[in-house]
Amino acid sequence: MLNFRLLNKLREEDFAGFDPFDSLNSRLLSATPFYKNSFIRLAWLQLGKRSPINLRPLLGVPRRRNPKGIGLVISGLVNDYHRTGQGELLAEASELAQWLLEERSNLDEWGHSCWGYHFDWQARAFYVPAGKPNIITTCYVARALFELGKVTGNESFVAASLDAARFISRHLYTEADGRCFYAYIPGESAFVHNASLWGAAWCGFAGKALEDETLVEQALEVARQSVREQLDDGSWVYGARHHHQFKDGFHTGYNLEALNLLREAVQTDEFDECIAKGYRHYVETFFEPDGTAKYYDNSLYPLDMHSFAQAIFTLLKVGGRAEDLAFCEKVIQRAIELMYRPSTGLFIYQKTRHLTNRINYMRWTQAWAYCSFSFYNRFRAEFEHASN
Repeated sequence: MLNFRLLNKLREEDFAGFDPFDSLNSRLLSATPFYKNSFIRLAWLQLGKRSPINLRPLLGVPRRRNPKGIGLVISGLVNDYHRTGQGELLAEASELAQWLLEERSNLDEWGHSCWGYHFDWQARAFYVPAGKPNIITTCYVARALFELGKVTGNESFVAASLDAARFISRHLYTEADGRCFYAYIPGESAFVHNASLWGAAWCGFAGKALEDETLVEQALEVARQSVREQLDDGSWVYGARHHHQFKDGFHTGYNLEALNLLREAVQTDEFDECIAKGYRHYVETFFEPDGTAKYYDNSLYPLDMHSFAQAIFTLLKVGGRAEDLAFCEKVIQRAIELMYRPSTGLFIYQKTRHLTNRINYMRWTQAWAYCSFSFYNRFRAEFEHASN
């Protein structure tokens, strides 16, 4: 199957690779005084992200493992185990999970399990050094460790995953500008819906598992903030700042998947109307009739495998009906037609109207493709079994 071919390609690279945002790992740049300049760091990072030619080998950027990418691979391995029963998949996932435990951000500094990226990252408003924990990486790693820990009975994986919610609650809960939310990184006050909602989903889930109602109530309070800011048509802009006033497909999918996880974890119908309205807008807005996943609400391009992969999760986890499965299969077919390269066994990064970027990105593209296809295969097998 295609997902196993992709898994084998990841194995060949020991689950390491390049990333759209890893250009600041350049040995060439770090050897110069220019690295200290935030404008140069931002321009350098954008050069690496936007160039269709992979400059990283020339610039001395090494292939590395990424904690979020490894979390996605672990979730994919667990999905494949549930479908096939192959115990060696769990053994492989457990080795990767042990690596994640060793890669936690400084426990002495943060006091709880948390994870960041393996590269320095320069945004418009702030600079994030490698290893500084962020909410998205922490949530995806925690979910993977919990899934694996439960199926293998490894309590150290489960404990680390639930402890991550303590980090989110303690270090990322923010009250600013009349809002309450979970910030993307400690000390930052930008309000971004998908980051805040993923934090709420994991804190609600962990709060229930830990029987910590204070954690649950905080998560619900945070989620309500984003629910209140949902627009009348069911959409969300990316965030609160002036340069965040755009709407894209995969972040909308994150919002809906996170709200759905929170809803299921705390067994509430409070978010049903919000999710239903948002899901209807998502399906009607972010796809072409043939199943092509759009990047923005008002633009098809760039075509990005990330958009297709998140669509699989959103359609099956938030939708989950027979018609959603049928449409998901159209999306998968278009992803293969537009983004897959049979000659390499890998998916391309992006296509614009005029250019194709074929750079092999482990976290952003291949890990997402593998995890989403593994989930689809598992969902379809379970759906067919339940229908018989």
